[in-house]
Amino acid sequence: MTEMTDARGQALTFASPFQRIVSLVPSQTEFLIEIGAQVIGRTRFCIHPSERVAEIAIVGGTKDFSLEKIRALQPDLVIANLEENHETLLELEDQIPVWTSAVSDLPQALQMMRDLGALSGCQPQAHQIVTAIEKSFAKLLPQARRSCLYLIWRQPWMSVGTDSFLHDLLQRAGLDNLIQTTRYPQLSDQQIQALQPELILLSSEPYPFAAKHIAEIQQLCPQAEVRLVDGELFSWYGSRLLKSALYLQQL
Repeated sequence: MTEMTDARGQALTFASPFQRIVSLVPSQTEFLIEIGAQVIGRTRFCIHPSERVAEIAIVGGTKDFSLEKIRALQPDLVIANLEENHETLLELEDQIPVWTSAVSDLPQALQMMRDLGALSGCQPQAHQIVTAIEKSFAKLLPQARRSCLYLIWRQPWMSVGTDSFLHDLLQRAGLDNLIQTTRYPQLSDQQIQALQPELILLSSEPYPFAAKHIAEIQQLCPQAEVRLVDGELFSWYGSRLLKSALYLQQL
């Protein structure tokens, strides 16, 4: 028997790897598929790898998933995340084991991947991906530090604080996050101007910032360099991290 404890401190005991997994976390769904785990259910936001997720049943969104659809798939494990998924998921636990993660930095992401490898019986594949990610980030050597504001939403403006995975990746890229307060604070135009960022990054998700928004934010901070960035490579804490270090180096 193997016993593992998730981010809630909930112990999960199992005799053999789980074979019918529903994953409610897009980045973890992608990782599970990449390592060869048997994923039978996903959210509509689980879009990678695109050629393979099309064959997997959709149970709703990350916060509006259907407990009935999950039960109907008869999974032997549900993968969730403390931040992304609604607590009503815990209503399943009397029938189906629920494994919950919490990821706020790169080491936690790597441990989460090791855990998923153990739960699914795909440890060698998970180890290979984790090792490759570790090596790629070890080569990430920023030449100079710059102050940065990372925006994830518009109307109202929203950014990311220190207790977030995004903050950790910004730091590793040599970018000093100007937001040192709450996890996802709302900002006024005046607050953004007062920060005087050297660099402003407009994320592709969850708000789909596009080229037309550059001029809008540039008016607020004419001194700043404004760039569109791939939000998945900043915030998907799974196998997509294989591409993140090189992307951050190019920034």
